[in-house]
Amino acid sequence: MENCCGLLTSKQEPVPLKSVEVELEVRDHVATVVSTLNYENKEDKPLEAVFVFPMPGDAAVCHFSATIGQTQIVAEVKEKQKAREEYDDALSSGQQAFLLEESDQSPDIFSLSVGSLPPGESASIRLEYVTELAVQADEGLRFVLPAVLNPRYHPQGSEGVQVTSVPASLVPYSLSFSARVSSPRPVSKVESNCPMDPLKYLNTEQSQATVKLAAGHKFDKDVELLIYYKDAHQPTAVVEAGQTSAKPGTLMGDPLVMLSLYPEFPQAVMSSLASCGEFVFLLDRSGSMGVPMNNNEGSQTRIGSARDTLLLLLKSIPMGCYFNIYSFGSSYEHIFPKSVEYSEKTMEEALKKVEGMEDDLGGTEILEALKHIYSQACIPNQPRQLFVFTDGEVGNTKEVINLVKKNSASHRCFSFGIGEGASSALINGLAKEGGGHAQFITGIDRMQPKVMQSLRFALQPAVVDISVKWDLPKGVSVSVLSPPITTLFQGQRSLIYAQLTGQSPKAAEGSVTVKYSLAGHPSQNKLHFNLKPAEDSGLTVHRLAARTLIRSLEMVEDEEVVEGGEPDEGVKKKKVVELSVQSGVSSAFTAFIAVNKGSGETIQGPLVRRNVPTPMPMMAMCGGGASGGRMMGRPIPRMVSCSMPMRRTVMEASPSAQMVNVGGMKSCSMPKRRTVMEASPSAQMVNVGEAQSCKSMESCGMIEAQSCKSMESCGRRKNCSMSKKSKGMKTLLTAMRRTVSSCVRRPTSKGVVQRESLNCSLDIEPQQPPRDPLLQLVSLQKASGCWELDPALAAAVGKTSEEVENTKPASENKEVWATILALIWLHGFKMDAQKEWELLAMKAVSWLRAPNAPCVAECVEAGNTLLGCKVQKDALGI
Repeated sequence: MENCCGLLTSKQEPVPLKSVEVELEVRDHVATVVSTLNYENKEDKPLEAVFVFPMPGDAAVCHFSATIGQTQIVAEVKEKQKAREEYDDALSSGQQAFLLEESDQSPDIFSLSVGSLPPGESASIRLEYVTELAVQADEGLRFVLPAVLNPRYHPQGSEGVQVTSVPASLVPYSLSFSARVSSPRPVSKVESNCPMDPLKYLNTEQSQATVKLAAGHKFDKDVELLIYYKDAHQPTAVVEAGQTSAKPGTLMGDPLVMLSLYPEFPQAVMSSLASCGEFVFLLDRSGSMGVPMNNNEGSQTRIGSARDTLLLLLKSIPMGCYFNIYSFGSSYEHIFPKSVEYSEKTMEEALKKVEGMEDDLGGTEILEALKHIYSQACIPNQPRQLFVFTDGEVGNTKEVINLVKKNSASHRCFSFGIGEGASSALINGLAKEGGGHAQFITGIDRMQPKVMQSLRFALQPAVVDISVKWDLPKGVSVSVLSPPITTLFQGQRSLIYAQLTGQSPKAAEGSVTVKYSLAGHPSQNKLHFNLKPAEDSGLTVHRLAARTLIRSLEMVEDEEVVEGGEPDEGVKKKKVVELSVQSGVSSAFTAFIAVNKGSGETIQGPLVRRNVPTPMPMMAMCGGGASGGRMMGRPIPRMVSCSMPMRRTVMEASPSAQMVNVGGMKSCSMPKRRTVMEASPSAQMVNVGEAQSCKSMESCGMIEAQSCKSMESCGRRKNCSMSKKSKGMKTLLTAMRRTVSSCVRRPTSKGVVQRESLNCSLDIEPQQPPRDPLLQLVSLQKASGCWELDPALAAAVGKTSEEVENTKPASENKEVWATILALIWLHGFKMDAQKEWELLAMKAVSWLRAPNAPCVAECVEAGNTLLGCKVQKDALGI
């Protein structure tokens, strides 16, 4: 695959997108989003504006229209290739046309083309979608407006498109965002990762409220809302009438019901955790994992946070389980050839290797690592649990999810999206098809509590034998549209969409019963609902149901769609296109197309293409992105690869443009398009493993006025001193928390990865922050659950060795005393992080309950006195 890489700034090429206005309406757990994009051509020639942007991966895009002057053109859904041809034909004939299409590879990326915008003309684009809001661990509902599109790494040989990306500070358009929330229950609060105006209630019951994004959004993060209702969450059923213009008996013509189920499991069953299982941890070590978790100075890197999380996981696994750790980039590695039994020896061996894991494996090729994991035979009576940690910057999303789906019978998959811009389609798809749970870690979120919640899910007894039974009035039948429910988790919502056919009395009621077995105990939950359609619900439920059907069809193989006879490769596509056109909801095989045929005037002059840039956080620009390379210093606007097929080539490479290999993808330097800094004539790009390296630091924009003036000074001298005037560089280096003179990995002809140091290093000592006291204590725990009495433990609890030794009850052994001290310290000083350590504390309590601690009460009293705490014995669970 060849992607010409161009550099774009708003000064060099005026961007026609001027503002984005977003209106969000949340009804209970369903969100309707209306985005208005305002374009204006201030140039003296007609333009085509192309904007590639992120969307929630599970969104149902259901409306697209354009307004030019007083004329509104509503787009139609058509087969994608036909829509593209109609768009191209319109532009060729001098007409205005508008095209909105979903990526072939990932449903969370869309491309919007605004064609033939005459000089001085303005156009307003209206885009609408609906989506369900995910339930968080604290019962909040999470809405995310993706504002950041990270570069997507594409394995060699896959297709991609040019996506213009600039640092958040250079985004040339503005964003306004307002939200209206309503629910049958009061709205208790709305939180956000972005500055918001105060929440305003619209009624005395506080069941309706509005909130707005404060002015001046910096585009350095996605806009995230967490919505909390009082007495959440209750099972509900919404019946929605069919479209009056649609034929009865069709998806859009019949009433639909959306069931929201929240299973509640007995506490006694939920508190008993499994003592078996095979835990496979798969960690992303691509270059983009080296960026900070957030924009705060001194923020930990993604890979650093992942290392700390693996420490907690390895300490929390019960004895008797099996485990292994894989990591991936352009290649993959594993700690053990196959999963090993969890013991003190294997845990320590794994922890030593985890400590040395860096973001040094190049690209983000997760597929081969997954294939290897699935090729390993499962261990009898040890259910496989797969934990995937990634920043989600992959291009072959559907291929990865399909692989997980094919192997769903052999494991459960828990996925974690790290950082801004992680692909929601990938993270949610992995968990959905793998029967697990998805979590997103953004902003100032800590990774550890969310991961430990998923570990608790994995250790809880699996819900099996799930069945759904309907009880409806005579004359009414039901067709379930959702895939069968395969997993249920405590406190997590399960959705069922179903089509109701036939006539029912006005006051008729129906019910649905979900039966399942948990830890050998049969259980059931029953929900009664009124068959009378809800008022003023529009077609939201129909569109969400259509989206569910479309996604299900897109994920199956063609042979599975055929009903008898020989497989036909076009059957799946035909079904999806029919459903998409009928429902007006986009798909991978369709696109929205609108052509302005009303004016009758043709637009004269050559059409110039303008790529509207999407924001990339500064830390991502500095941290490397998809290729794994790192560009340090001032952020450089660049083109990044994304899976949207190109219809035409718009840039001509200069004859002097040179192709280089960047992370498995080809790119080219474009002398015609200069960024903020001009490239040095002596600069040469070379292939260094999976990353780019510049022999001239000045040519990269690494140093603005440093002592490294040429290849000679950087390549031959041992050290390159940095100018103290470069404050931005100094801040960046501090935030990165790692040495700049890191090694690069160079694959040999046999594919074995070797390390080779760069000659150029910087005379700056990396600032290593002190280790978190909690993690310091956790790191000392043994696999069995106990702690040993040594100087490291004393230091971890803030005491000297003498203080700890002298206060030990004489009748108790050292391990018991150390373990009780550790538990008291956790309960006394770290209750705010209880979700992170509660599982490893349970291991410690289990160890104490064995014939190890005859004088527990005396130890607890002495420990409280030493540490200045008042933790009761019962609170420790002993």
